[in-house]
Amino acid sequence: MINNSFFPVAFPARSFIAKPSDKILDQAADQTSGQTFDQIFNQTSSQTSLQTFEPASEQTNKTSIATQPTIASTIAVFAMAAFLVSVPVFIQAPLVRAFPYLSLAMTPAWVLWGWWLYQRPQRQHWGDLLIGFSWSWLAGSIYWGWLRTNPYLHLPVEAIGLPFCLGCLWYTKNSLSKNSLGKSLERTGEVSLEDNVEGSSKPELFSIGLWFYLGSLLGTALTDLYFYVNQLIPHWRTVMEGEPTAAAPILHQALAQINNPLGWISALVILTWLLILGIYPLQQTTLPRYAFSGAILSTILVDGLFWLVASFA
Repeated sequence: MINNSFFPVAFPARSFIAKPSDKILDQAADQTSGQTFDQIFNQTSSQTSLQTFEPASEQTNKTSIATQPTIASTIAVFAMAAFLVSVPVFIQAPLVRAFPYLSLAMTPAWVLWGWWLYQRPQRQHWGDLLIGFSWSWLAGSIYWGWLRTNPYLHLPVEAIGLPFCLGCLWYTKNSLSKNSLGKSLERTGEVSLEDNVEGSSKPELFSIGLWFYLGSLLGTALTDLYFYVNQLIPHWRTVMEGEPTAAAPILHQALAQINNPLGWISALVILTWLLILGIYPLQQTTLPRYAFSGAILSTILVDGLFWLVASFA
């Protein structure tokens, strides 16, 4: 509470307001002479509306600038996406072979952890990425746990989260279309700027996670395509049906089968496509694009490690 003990006398509030001089009053009277009350009211309202909406636009511009990702955050998302692609290969595969139900039960844990992070603005991008990763984990648990002896089901099972991703993309595209329509209506005066600002504040729905999942799925599809072109599916099935200790001779046979011009050319073509699809999105510094590129480019690393393991087995 403000201490008003130094003001024993109560002064009226209007006594502290500076009164305009007679000269200023005469100038105002000259400017409004000949105008009706409605004209004066409309002029005052238009000036007030411009002054009211100007801070909203400035605040929107400041918000858009503040939400631009930094170089450190994009590199961190790229590195984490590459790491999450290698996790199902080197960690989940042994786990799901021994404890398939445990691996499957870990999927809700990834989703809950991702949702918990997604609700916090400072860690929202990590939660977004984990939610996308949960689809890859779910597909890996199902396929490598019970369907690994059927290679033709690998890609359909890996695409189990594709409807969810397409639904999120449709929602985001629909929201952006509404925002663009709102801006057009605002220019023509059919909708207020305040309503347009409120409608355009919705972020893209799980954009980082779904682009990570799509990049991982695309890398898996190109790798499976190489197996189909070089007729390596029988070796895949034989390795999955036998014990891991008996896989070395089968892997050597598979390497001998791709040691020909078809194997070299098809590997070069798929490698080129992976490089193009992984490097091109890096032209724009956005977190979804870097997550997509990290998932695509890490496919080259994983496939190369598989080739090394098969060579030295």
